[in-house]
Amino acid sequence: MCSGVTDPLAPLLDLPGVADAVQAARDAVFQVHRLRVNLRGWATTAAEASVRAARASAALDGGPTAIPEDGTVADPVLAGSLRVAEALGVVLPTWQRAPSQALARLHVLAGADLGVEPGRPRTAPGIAERLDLLAGLVTGGTSAPGPLVVAVVHGELMTLSPFPTANGVVARAASRLASIATGLDPKSLGVPEVACLRRQNDYAAALHGFSTGDPEGVGKWVLFWCEALEAGAREARSIADAASS
Repeated sequence: MCSGVTDPLAPLLDLPGVADAVQAARDAVFQVHRLRVNLRGWATTAAEASVRAARASAALDGGPTAIPEDGTVADPVLAGSLRVAEALGVVLPTWQRAPSQALARLHVLAGADLGVEPGRPRTAPGIAERLDLLAGLVTGGTSAPGPLVVAVVHGELMTLSPFPTANGVVARAASRLASIATGLDPKSLGVPEVACLRRQNDYAAALHGFSTGDPEGVGKWVLFWCEALEAGAREARSIADAASS
């Protein structure tokens, strides 16, 4: 792990409001894991969170949110998002040791029905290099707190759009993997994707700010994502309440 002096994400904690927002997000997600139903029955609540996250993520990429009563999903975006959600547990070990391979696998699942060869990043200049830098962060290149790492993973993948299709679904799935791997949300109970769907304009604006690389824009994106994590924790509480009733 990097020391605080050389850690590339450490300066982000000094941006206005970021340290407090990161702590608030961590606390909100932690408290969800301490709910009685999530101490033993977390598999049920995590499964519901996964489906809600997949539906919201698909909608953000232009797909529907409704799953037909017979369970047959014809829409390629929603079908891909659900496949990705179902596979996250299997992909997690690959994410932890070889993130680029994990991203390719996520794209195979997300883009299988979208008419292009899935799993291959675009060859535009800089994409491979930035994916390598991101992989370095994910595999031990930072000791920054979970919300910050997840925000950077999410923002960088959305900015790069490394694949011809399904970049949003892939980026949001990667953010869930990062949440698990950093210990922020080890049981994947939160649903920040719902907050992004409800605040689509704010989501897009915050991502644009991140893409500029300007410290103010990056800071605003991290603040937005921390707010989404808190909202996702509230969504998780609603799932827990339903499971307890």
